Amino acid sequence: MTTRAFLLAALLGATAGPALAQANCGGIGAGGIWIGGDAAGSDIATAASALDQLALVLAGNNYVSLFTLSAPADVRLEAVGNGAGDPVIELFDDAGMSVTSDDDGGGGTSSRIETSLGAGSYCLALSSFGDAPMTGTVRIGRTEHSPLTEGNAATTLLPPVLGSDGRGGGCGNGATIADGSLDGVLPGMTSVTAPVDQEPGYAFSISQPMTISITAENEAADPILTLTDANGTTLYENDDYDGLNSRIDVTTPLPPGDYCIGLRALSDASAPVTVTVTDYDPAAARIMMFDRGEAAPPLDGSYPVESLGKLAGRVLTDAQMQPGKAKWYAVDVGSGGLLVIEAIASGPGDPVVTLFDDLGRQVGYNDDGPTGLDSFLAVRVLPGTYLVALSDISDDAALMRLVVERYVPAE
Repeated sequence: MTTRAFLLAALLGATAGPALAQANCGGIGAGGIWIGGDAAGSDIATAASALDQLALVLAGNNYVSLFTLSAPADVRLEAVGNGAGDPVIELFDDAGMSVTSDDDGGGGTSSRIETSLGAGSYCLALSSFGDAPMTGTVRIGRTEHSPLTEGNAATTLLPPVLGSDGRGGGCGNGATIADGSLDGVLPGMTSVTAPVDQEPGYAFSISQPMTISITAENEAADPILTLTDANGTTLYENDDYDGLNSRIDVTTPLPPGDYCIGLRALSDASAPVTVTVTDYDPAAARIMMFDRGEAAPPLDGSYPVESLGKLAGRVLTDAQMQPGKAKWYAVDVGSGGLLVIEAIASGPGDPVVTLFDDLGRQVGYNDDGPTGLDSFLAVRVLPGTYLVALSDISDDAALMRLVVERYVPAE
């Protein structure tokens, strides 16, 4: 299950009432509602017409429609928001794997997906772009049924699927990431650039076990990456690894065979997306985690960490941020108490603070709290050395002020 799917399942599971509880889609359907009233009435393969459902999407929440197919069918999935609503839809199979998604494929802000599905149970998750509350209508039917939306061929994308030869079918209409076997190109790098609505995927083959890294870059498109094998099984999926760009690190060697790099665009499908494949470099991947503030670097001088010394009461420092690169600070705490960390942007900027202990364990994180975009973190700590990662997720290269204070228990 993708990270997004897991979080969605956890959220729905926490808020669903007992009458709505379902085990569909690996838990994603835990708060879902059958679009035909019950499972039998929600079989789209036998439905006389498309089925509609009124949906209420609360702020930051999702609405999930459940349906089944008793036989393979070409289906159309649509959502229209009322007023200024901007719906986003994502389809999950019975195992909880993301199949495909769409934002504006119905024309305007409406969503629409047309694709071929096998027999089984499915969940269509409806969310609101920007997390604003929204009401709308969901329609699920076969492609011969009447549509709800006008449609927009430029943004109605089918999921990449390999053909019987492991190359054709929907995998970029036969496009390849490299001439011949990929291991003839790597170690090194190979890349291609094209809009997602022209090339929704790229095929490649390898003749020996390999570990690779795949990136898809253009934040205007907001690409989602998938890696599937010759049977169409999804092996990896990623969205928003670096800003709105995506990255997959294959750390366990892929066996020899044929594969497909699949692409979907959550925003502008006509924007050119650069897909790059390199050999996986564990050291470089670890440094990238340090740069993003996701893992604590060692205190051996191999990565820049500024020491703030022993914290007696309060220390203040200013930092000129660089897009995509965290600044790291080490602070020594002589006795247990409360550590309070604030990050304040001067002008544009959106700071994030993350706190790690000297073993590299994350012990605190804050973004946007308690008010505005500035960060505030309060963590009870024991004596020891702690590392603070200061990041700017706005890409504005903002000037930021970091304040670290220690409070001790009253005697």
